[in-house]
Amino acid sequence: MSVLVDSTSRVLVQGITGREGGFHTEQMRAFGTNVVAGVSPGKGGQDANGVPIFDTVADAVAATAANVSGIFVPPPFAADAIMESAAAAVPLAVCITEGIPIHDMIRARSFVGRTGTRLLGPNCPGLVTPGQCKVGIIPNHINTPGPVGIVGRSGTLTYEVIQGLGQAGMGQTTSVGIGGDPVLGLTFTDVLALFADDERTRAVVMIGEIGGSDEEKAAAFLRSSGFDKPVVAFISGRTAPPGKRMGHAGAIISGNSGTAQGKIDALTEAGAAIADTIEDVVRLVGDQLGTHAR
Repeated sequence: MSVLVDSTSRVLVQGITGREGGFHTEQMRAFGTNVVAGVSPGKGGQDANGVPIFDTVADAVAATAANVSGIFVPPPFAADAIMESAAAAVPLAVCITEGIPIHDMIRARSFVGRTGTRLLGPNCPGLVTPGQCKVGIIPNHINTPGPVGIVGRSGTLTYEVIQGLGQAGMGQTTSVGIGGDPVLGLTFTDVLALFADDERTRAVVMIGEIGGSDEEKAAAFLRSSGFDKPVVAFISGRTAPPGKRMGHAGAIISGNSGTAQGKIDALTEAGAAIADTIEDVVRLVGDQLGTHAR
């Protein structure tokens, strides 16, 4: 089992002829992802290493039945690319682009919210279901199938957790990077709800960071929903001084809101095990599943 993507996913890539889009399309294909189309306005009718290119997302969906879009479009145009996927009724849009103006994302998220499209990102590493499908930039070689669901704001920390768990014999059902921008699509709560319904996912790792209130909202969900799978949480940025921006645009503490300790306290009250280091994440998941669980 998995969430959001699997072996049946049919992926189109917006921005396939760009440097980043072209490179990561080939990485996704090497992973086994079924990339059925690319979208690059003005280049319809051409192909990228055998992948047909279309001028619009609507044309690509009509011709290929694509049901996931991976968006590698430069920041000034990325919000429009997100809305184009939603207008074409693509069920899942995954936006990797960072640096999208916040007002553009407010407009895009509002538009997506009026459609049936799920948006992951922006400024995220994407997601992987090992052995089945990858959309985004998570390195291919670190992913192994197993019983752990992962959801994180930080891309690089998510990679470290994926690799650490895999090396300890605990692979993943699906790893989901939601991104760290202030205006996002899917949240921790959204992804936790998906893992709750996935029979194969036996434990979940949450990788949070300072800033915003998404982790606290996730803790409230864990308390109120009867979530019955063990959760291990890691919160980065504990030493960040209040009022200073750290990394992600959303990683800023304002007053008492968004502090690492506040998030830790909320998650602890919700029953999550708190890890101080990546090594602790691996150990705590192992305690829940058994050291050699797969």
